[in-house]
Amino acid sequence: MGNPSQEPTLAALYNEQLQEKEHRLNTLLAPFSSPKVSVFPSPPQHYRMRAEFRVWHEGDDLFYVMFNPETREKYRVDQLPAANLRINQLMPLVLDYVRDKEILRRKLFQVDFLTSTTGEALISMLYHKALDDDWQTAIEQMQQDFSAYGKVDFIGRARKQKVLVHRDRVTECLTVNGQDYYFEHIENSFTQPNASVNTNMIEWACAVAGDTQHDLLELYCGNGNFSLPLAKHFRNVLGTEISRSSVTSAQTNIALNNITNARIERLPAEECAAAMRGETLPSRLQDMRLSDYDFKTVLVDPPRAGLDADTLAMVGEFEHIIYISCNPETLAENLVALQTTHNVEAAALFDQFPFTHHIEAGVYLSRK
Repeated sequence: MGNPSQEPTLAALYNEQLQEKEHRLNTLLAPFSSPKVSVFPSPPQHYRMRAEFRVWHEGDDLFYVMFNPETREKYRVDQLPAANLRINQLMPLVLDYVRDKEILRRKLFQVDFLTSTTGEALISMLYHKALDDDWQTAIEQMQQDFSAYGKVDFIGRARKQKVLVHRDRVTECLTVNGQDYYFEHIENSFTQPNASVNTNMIEWACAVAGDTQHDLLELYCGNGNFSLPLAKHFRNVLGTEISRSSVTSAQTNIALNNITNARIERLPAEECAAAMRGETLPSRLQDMRLSDYDFKTVLVDPPRAGLDADTLAMVGEFEHIIYISCNPETLAENLVALQTTHNVEAAALFDQFPFTHHIEAGVYLSRK
């Protein structure tokens, strides 16, 4: 944690930056008669559940480095205050282990960590060399030795190679409104990096949704991060996502949580919009009868570019819209169109990325 006497200074700096983000988001949303945003702060330290480090070789030594995003200059990283305590525990252990083991050390250029709130850890070792049987024997021994540090799994990656020792995922547990939800998080797939703020985000979405007897359509649903907890608040949930691995994971997560009223399928947002206009679904989804659903709420969590014109037009047909955004500027652009039919009833700032300029936002709109 560093010197305790420095913590109030860190907290003060964090609060100052958070207030700047709050002002920025309120200013962006003001033209749409938005109420003042609700702010969900992050812990200022140890909030990241995943982290990636380049490995720098210098003579007989090796250490982690990161790069300044503005200057691209490298700097040594022995501990990362943004990363959770589990990652900080494992960081030096990995390098200490491989330092004198040539087969594991040679051509190692990056180490990625993926962790869960339950203490599981997945460590990916990236190499500029082919991974052979000798390497696999060595990494299997490393995994066995690391069992002393809890549940830790290793993966090796090289060009056109992915070598598993045991598994390539962790199981996350999020407690949402007093109920535990389990999510399979797969290596190299998108997951929310800040578990604490992610939980706040899900609970906010549940609160604005209320309890209804109609159905929810969710676009860009990922691995079901919102879909599963929201299933309690709707008659049915239909989620769509373009990533094949995320859809597979979402379907696993539905089974893990014994949820019977949610379905998640691989379908781009544009094709979903076309289907909602009456165009034919792909043959593999012919059993997904959209006419059987009573959609009145849509949740969207689009990429930084925001919603394309067709999807935006389709979203505007719903009575209620929950819009989660990783880019408030494109959110504001989309609201220009949506304000003609909807009012912004609630807005929120989720500080997923402390000490950066990034803002995660949410708005809830209802038809006028």
